[in-house]
Amino acid sequence: MGSEFVQISLAPLLIGIFAAIACALPGNFLILRRQALIGDAISHVVLPGIVVAFLLTGALSTWPMMLGAAGAAIFSVVLIETIKRLGRIEPGAAMGVTFTALFAAGVLLLEQSDTSGVHLDVEHALYGNLESLIWLTADGWGSLIDPSALADLPPELGRMAVVTLVIVVLTIVFWRPLKLSTFDEGFAGTLGIPTSLLSFALVITAAVAAVAAFDAVGSIIVIAMFICPPAAARLMTNRLEAQILWSVVFATISAILGYVLAGYGPLWIGSDNAVSAAGMIATVSGVILGLACVFAPHRSRIGAPRQAE
Repeated sequence: MGSEFVQISLAPLLIGIFAAIACALPGNFLILRRQALIGDAISHVVLPGIVVAFLLTGALSTWPMMLGAAGAAIFSVVLIETIKRLGRIEPGAAMGVTFTALFAAGVLLLEQSDTSGVHLDVEHALYGNLESLIWLTADGWGSLIDPSALADLPPELGRMAVVTLVIVVLTIVFWRPLKLSTFDEGFAGTLGIPTSLLSFALVITAAVAAVAAFDAVGSIIVIAMFICPPAAARLMTNRLEAQILWSVVFATISAILGYVLAGYGPLWIGSDNAVSAAGMIATVSGVILGLACVFAPHRSRIGAPRQAE
Protein backbone atom coordinates (compact mmCIF):
# COMPACT_ATOMS: atom_id res chain seq x y z
CA MET A 1 0.00 0.00 0.00
CA GLY A 2 2.82 2.41 0.89
CA SER A 3 4.65 1.71 -2.37
CA GLU A 4 1.48 2.29 -4.40
CA PHE A 5 0.75 5.57 -2.60
CA VAL A 6 4.25 6.92 -3.19
CA GLN A 7 4.17 5.92 -6.84
CA ILE A 8 0.68 7.09 -7.77
CA SER A 9 -0.51 9.69 -5.27
CA LEU A 10 2.42 11.38 -3.50
CA ALA A 11 3.64 13.60 -6.35
CA PRO A 12 0.22 14.87 -7.51
CA LEU A 13 -0.83 15.42 -3.90
CA LEU A 14 2.26 17.54 -3.17
CA ILE A 15 1.85 19.45 -6.42
CA GLY A 16 -1.76 20.21 -5.51
CA ILE A 17 -0.76 21.41 -2.04
CA PHE A 18 2.04 23.63 -3.34
CA ALA A 19 -0.20 25.10 -6.05
CA ALA A 20 -2.95 25.84 -3.53
CA ILE A 21 -0.59 27.57 -1.10
CA ALA A 22 1.22 29.53 -3.84
CA CYS A 23 -2.10 30.98 -5.05
CA ALA A 24 -3.62 31.50 -1.60
CA LEU A 25 -0.77 33.65 -0.24
CA PRO A 26 -1.07 36.55 -2.72
CA GLY A 27 -4.82 35.97 -2.76
CA ASN A 28 -5.01 37.21 0.85
CA PHE A 29 -3.72 40.64 -0.11
CA LEU A 30 -5.83 40.81 -3.27
CA ILE A 31 -8.97 40.13 -1.26
CA LEU A 32 -8.11 42.68 1.44
CA ARG A 33 -7.45 45.25 -1.29
CA ARG A 34 -10.88 44.43 -2.77
CA GLN A 35 -9.16 43.13 -5.90
CA ALA A 36 -10.24 39.49 -5.75
CA LEU A 37 -11.27 39.58 -9.40
CA ILE A 38 -7.65 40.34 -10.31
CA GLY A 39 -6.80 36.78 -9.31
CA ASP A 40 -9.66 35.50 -11.44
CA ALA A 41 -8.50 37.66 -14.34
CA ILE A 42 -4.90 36.46 -14.04
CA SER A 43 -5.95 32.81 -14.05
CA HIS A 44 -7.73 33.47 -17.36
CA VAL A 45 -5.22 35.71 -19.10
CA VAL A 46 -2.26 33.37 -18.53
CA LEU A 47 -3.77 31.09 -21.20
CA PRO A 48 -3.15 33.39 -24.20
CA GLY A 49 0.26 34.28 -22.73
CA ILE A 50 1.25 30.61 -22.54
CA VAL A 51 -0.11 29.86 -26.02
CA VAL A 52 1.77 32.80 -27.56
CA ALA A 53 4.95 31.69 -25.77
CA PHE A 54 4.47 28.18 -27.16
CA LEU A 55 3.88 29.46 -30.69
CA LEU A 56 7.07 31.55 -30.54
CA THR A 57 9.31 28.86 -29.01
CA GLY A 58 7.64 25.63 -30.12
CA ALA A 59 8.00 24.09 -26.65
CA LEU A 60 6.34 24.26 -23.24
CA SER A 61 9.48 25.41 -21.43
CA THR A 62 9.25 26.97 -17.99
CA TRP A 63 10.82 30.38 -18.62
CA PRO A 64 9.01 31.15 -21.90
CA MET A 65 5.76 30.17 -20.18
CA MET A 66 6.55 32.42 -17.21
CA LEU A 67 7.47 35.35 -19.46
CA GLY A 68 4.41 34.85 -21.65
CA ALA A 69 2.08 34.73 -18.65
CA ALA A 70 3.75 37.72 -17.01
CA GLY A 71 3.44 39.68 -20.26
CA ALA A 72 -0.23 38.74 -20.52
CA ALA A 73 -0.80 39.78 -16.90
CA ILE A 74 0.85 43.16 -17.50
CA PHE A 75 -1.17 43.65 -20.67
CA SER A 76 -4.40 42.78 -18.84
CA VAL A 77 -3.68 45.27 -16.03
CA VAL A 78 -2.98 48.03 -18.57
CA LEU A 79 -6.11 47.09 -20.52
CA ILE A 80 -8.28 47.13 -17.39
CA GLU A 81 -7.01 50.60 -16.46
CA THR A 82 -7.56 51.83 -20.02
CA ILE A 83 -11.14 50.54 -20.12
CA LYS A 84 -11.87 52.09 -16.72
CA ARG A 85 -10.55 55.49 -17.72
CA LEU A 86 -11.87 55.68 -21.29
CA GLY A 87 -15.20 53.97 -20.66
CA ARG A 88 -15.67 55.40 -17.16
CA ILE A 89 -17.06 52.12 -15.88
CA GLU A 90 -16.58 50.37 -12.56
CA PRO A 91 -13.42 48.27 -12.02
CA GLY A 92 -15.34 44.98 -11.73
CA ALA A 93 -16.90 45.45 -15.16
CA ALA A 94 -13.54 46.34 -16.70
CA MET A 95 -11.97 43.22 -15.17
CA GLY A 96 -14.82 41.02 -16.36
CA VAL A 97 -14.59 42.28 -19.93
CA THR A 98 -10.81 41.90 -19.98
CA PHE A 99 -10.40 38.41 -18.63
CA THR A 100 -13.29 36.88 -20.58
CA ALA A 101 -12.06 38.46 -23.84
CA LEU A 102 -8.46 37.37 -23.30
CA PHE A 103 -9.43 33.86 -22.20
CA ALA A 104 -11.61 33.52 -25.30
CA ALA A 105 -8.69 34.72 -27.41
CA GLY A 106 -6.51 32.06 -25.79
CA VAL A 107 -9.07 29.35 -26.57
CA LEU A 108 -9.23 30.48 -30.22
CA LEU A 109 -5.44 30.44 -30.45
CA LEU A 110 -5.40 26.90 -29.05
CA GLU A 111 -7.97 25.70 -31.54
CA GLN A 112 -6.10 27.21 -34.48
CA SER A 113 -2.62 26.09 -33.37
CA ASP A 114 -0.86 22.78 -33.89
CA THR A 115 -0.56 21.56 -30.31
CA SER A 116 -0.77 17.86 -31.18
CA GLY A 117 2.83 17.29 -30.14
CA VAL A 118 2.39 18.66 -26.64
CA HIS A 119 -0.13 18.29 -23.87
CA LEU A 120 -1.83 21.64 -24.39
CA ASP A 121 -5.50 21.88 -25.25
CA VAL A 122 -8.69 23.47 -23.98
CA GLU A 123 -9.47 20.60 -21.58
CA HIS A 124 -5.93 20.70 -20.23
CA ALA A 125 -6.23 24.45 -19.73
CA LEU A 126 -9.35 23.98 -17.61
CA TYR A 127 -8.62 20.81 -15.65
CA GLY A 128 -4.83 20.43 -15.78
CA ASN A 129 -3.25 17.00 -15.68
CA LEU A 130 -2.81 16.46 -11.96
CA GLU A 131 -3.83 12.79 -12.01
CA SER A 132 -1.20 11.92 -14.62
CA LEU A 133 1.75 13.37 -12.69
CA ILE A 134 2.74 10.07 -11.13
CA TRP A 135 6.18 8.92 -9.98
CA LEU A 136 6.61 5.72 -11.98
CA THR A 137 10.10 4.81 -10.79
CA ALA A 138 9.25 5.10 -7.09
CA ASP A 139 9.44 1.95 -5.02
CA GLY A 140 8.17 2.82 -1.57
CA TRP A 141 9.25 5.54 0.85
CA GLY A 142 12.90 4.63 0.34
CA SER A 143 12.74 6.31 -3.05
CA LEU A 144 12.69 9.68 -1.26
CA ILE A 145 16.41 9.23 -0.49
CA ASP A 146 17.31 7.51 -3.75
CA PRO A 147 18.99 10.01 -6.14
CA SER A 148 18.19 7.97 -9.25
CA ALA A 149 14.50 7.74 -8.31
CA LEU A 150 14.33 11.42 -7.35
CA ALA A 151 15.66 12.34 -10.80
CA ASP A 152 12.46 10.92 -12.31
CA LEU A 153 10.07 13.01 -10.23
CA PRO A 154 7.55 14.97 -12.32
CA PRO A 155 9.20 18.33 -13.18
CA GLU A 156 6.01 20.12 -12.13
CA LEU A 157 6.73 19.18 -8.52
CA GLY A 158 10.11 20.90 -8.44
CA ARG A 159 8.69 23.93 -10.26
CA MET A 160 5.77 24.32 -7.84
CA ALA A 161 8.00 23.78 -4.80
CA VAL A 162 10.43 26.50 -5.92
CA VAL A 163 7.67 28.98 -6.80
CA THR A 164 5.90 28.36 -3.48
CA LEU A 165 9.14 28.85 -1.56
CA VAL A 166 9.88 32.09 -3.44
CA ILE A 167 6.38 33.44 -2.71
CA VAL A 168 6.71 32.53 0.99
CA VAL A 169 10.09 34.31 1.17
CA LEU A 170 8.78 37.39 -0.67
CA THR A 171 5.77 37.54 1.67
CA ILE A 172 8.06 37.48 4.70
CA VAL A 173 10.59 39.97 3.31
CA PHE A 174 7.96 42.51 2.18
CA TRP A 175 5.54 41.83 5.02
CA ARG A 176 5.58 45.31 6.55
CA PRO A 177 5.15 47.36 3.34
CA LEU A 178 2.54 44.90 2.07
CA LYS A 179 0.57 45.16 5.30
CA LEU A 180 0.78 48.95 5.51
CA SER A 181 -0.12 49.56 1.86
CA THR A 182 -2.99 47.06 2.04
CA PHE A 183 -4.71 48.66 5.02
CA ASP A 184 -3.71 52.33 4.63
CA GLU A 185 -2.25 53.15 1.23
CA GLY A 186 -2.09 56.89 1.97
CA PHE A 187 -0.12 56.42 5.19
CA ALA A 188 2.19 53.95 3.46
CA GLY A 189 2.87 56.55 0.78
CA THR A 190 3.85 59.16 3.39
CA LEU A 191 6.42 56.68 4.73
CA GLY A 192 8.03 56.50 1.31
CA ILE A 193 6.66 53.07 0.37
CA PRO A 194 6.17 52.87 -3.44
CA THR A 195 2.56 51.68 -3.21
CA SER A 196 1.90 51.63 -6.96
CA LEU A 197 5.03 49.59 -7.61
CA LEU A 198 4.15 47.25 -4.74
CA SER A 199 0.65 46.70 -6.13
CA PHE A 200 2.08 45.96 -9.55
CA ALA A 201 4.61 43.52 -8.03
CA LEU A 202 1.76 41.77 -6.21
CA VAL A 203 -0.06 41.25 -9.50
CA ILE A 204 3.11 39.89 -11.12
CA THR A 205 3.66 37.53 -8.17
CA ALA A 206 0.10 36.27 -8.54
CA ALA A 207 0.73 35.78 -12.27
CA VAL A 208 3.86 33.72 -11.55
CA ALA A 209 1.91 31.54 -9.11
CA ALA A 210 -0.86 31.11 -11.64
CA VAL A 211 1.34 30.06 -14.54
CA ALA A 212 3.39 27.70 -12.38
CA ALA A 213 0.19 25.99 -11.27
CA PHE A 214 -1.55 26.26 -14.63
CA ASP A 215 0.18 23.38 -16.40
CA ALA A 216 -0.43 20.91 -13.57
CA VAL A 217 -3.78 21.89 -12.11
CA GLY A 218 -5.48 24.05 -14.76
CA SER A 219 -7.38 27.29 -14.34
CA ILE A 220 -10.18 25.87 -12.16
CA ILE A 221 -7.96 25.28 -9.12
CA VAL A 222 -6.06 28.52 -9.71
CA ILE A 223 -9.28 30.56 -9.63
CA ALA A 224 -10.56 28.77 -6.53
CA MET A 225 -7.30 29.01 -4.58
CA PHE A 226 -6.88 32.73 -5.19
CA ILE A 227 -10.26 33.41 -3.60
CA CYS A 228 -11.74 30.63 -1.44
CA PRO A 229 -9.03 29.91 1.19
CA PRO A 230 -8.22 33.62 1.78
CA ALA A 231 -11.91 34.54 1.94
CA ALA A 232 -12.62 31.74 4.42
CA ALA A 233 -9.55 32.75 6.45
CA ARG A 234 -10.77 36.39 6.55
CA LEU A 235 -13.91 35.16 8.30
CA MET A 236 -11.91 33.26 10.92
CA THR A 237 -9.87 36.15 12.32
CA ASN A 238 -9.33 39.88 12.29
CA ARG A 239 -5.52 39.64 12.38
CA LEU A 240 -3.57 39.48 9.13
CA GLU A 241 -0.92 37.10 10.49
CA ALA A 242 -3.57 34.62 11.61
CA GLN A 243 -5.46 35.07 8.33
CA ILE A 244 -2.37 34.05 6.35
CA LEU A 245 -1.96 30.91 8.47
CA TRP A 246 -5.66 30.04 8.19
CA SER A 247 -5.53 30.43 4.41
CA VAL A 248 -2.57 28.04 4.19
CA VAL A 249 -4.42 25.52 6.36
CA PHE A 250 -7.59 25.78 4.26
CA ALA A 251 -5.62 25.54 1.00
CA THR A 252 -3.82 22.42 2.24
CA ILE A 253 -7.03 20.78 3.45
CA SER A 254 -8.72 21.55 0.12
CA ALA A 255 -5.89 19.96 -1.85
CA ILE A 256 -5.64 16.82 0.28
CA LEU A 257 -9.35 16.22 0.83
CA GLY A 258 -10.24 17.13 -2.76
CA TYR A 259 -7.66 14.75 -4.21
CA VAL A 260 -8.76 11.89 -1.95
CA LEU A 261 -12.46 12.44 -2.67
CA ALA A 262 -11.82 12.67 -6.41
CA GLY A 263 -10.13 9.28 -6.46
CA TYR A 264 -12.05 7.34 -3.84
CA GLY A 265 -15.30 9.24 -3.28
CA PRO A 266 -17.11 7.76 -6.31
CA LEU A 267 -16.02 4.26 -5.25
CA TRP A 268 -17.52 4.79 -1.82
CA ILE A 269 -20.92 5.51 -3.36
CA GLY A 270 -20.75 2.63 -5.83
CA SER A 271 -19.49 4.40 -8.96
CA ASP A 272 -16.75 2.85 -11.10
CA ASN A 273 -15.08 6.05 -12.29
CA ALA A 274 -13.07 8.72 -10.49
CA VAL A 275 -13.82 12.40 -11.03
CA SER A 276 -11.58 15.35 -11.86
CA ALA A 277 -9.14 16.07 -9.05
CA ALA A 278 -9.02 19.75 -10.03
CA GLY A 279 -12.79 20.05 -9.94
CA MET A 280 -13.06 18.28 -6.60
CA ILE A 281 -10.29 20.37 -4.98
CA ALA A 282 -12.04 23.55 -6.11
CA THR A 283 -15.37 22.19 -4.85
CA VAL A 284 -13.94 21.37 -1.43
CA SER A 285 -12.46 24.87 -1.17
CA GLY A 286 -15.91 26.28 -1.95
CA VAL A 287 -17.51 24.07 0.70
CA ILE A 288 -14.96 25.28 3.27
CA LEU A 289 -15.80 28.88 2.39
CA GLY A 290 -19.51 28.11 2.72
CA LEU A 291 -18.98 26.57 6.16
CA ALA A 292 -16.90 29.59 7.20
CA CYS A 293 -19.72 31.91 6.11
CA VAL A 294 -22.08 30.04 8.44
CA PHE A 295 -19.90 29.16 11.44
CA ALA A 296 -16.81 31.41 11.45
CA PRO A 297 -16.52 33.91 14.34
CA HIS A 298 -16.14 36.93 12.04
CA ARG A 299 -18.77 35.95 9.47
CA SER A 300 -20.69 39.16 10.21
CA ARG A 301 -17.74 41.15 8.89
CA ILE A 302 -18.35 40.26 5.23
CA GLY A 303 -18.17 43.51 3.32
CA ALA A 304 -17.11 45.44 6.42
CA PRO A 305 -14.26 47.96 6.21
CA ARG A 306 -10.76 46.55 6.49
CA GLN A 307 -9.11 46.74 9.88
CA ALA A 308 -5.52 46.06 10.79
CA GLU A 309 -4.42 44.59 14.06
